[in-house]
Amino acid sequence: MKLRNVLIVVKDMEKAKKFYHDLFGLDVILDNDGTVILTEGLVLQQYDIWKQFLQKDIIPENNSSELYFEDEDVEAFAEKLERLYPSTHYVNRLMTYNRGQKVVRFYDLDGNLIEVREPVRLEGKI
Repeated sequence: MKLRNVLIVVKDMEKAKKFYHDLFGLDVILDNDGTVILTEGLVLQQYDIWKQFLQKDIIPENNSSELYFEDEDVEAFAEKLERLYPSTHYVNRLMTYNRGQKVVRFYDLDGNLIEVREPVRLEGKI
């Protein structure tokens, strides 16, 4: 068995596609009437379709999961985020853990939690 995709709910598909392309370089693989598959396995599902399917409310900023990305230059990423999306709602702006690893956490345009961190370095491992 393989995990194939991760699905998140978005209200404005065009804005969400632009957001994930602008910040993470994700491109559209398939655009199928309210469901969009991006590179790296991220799936965007139109809010109304997901709500109808679940027959439950969608709760943005529910903090029960996050999309995790690694970037060698988190400082440059944080600057790009601020420049392109200055009204971003942050959990924490760029910070450095006591072990020296830099991280930023924020919500996308629809309240999905995202973390961007420097790659984890295991001592003695490549």
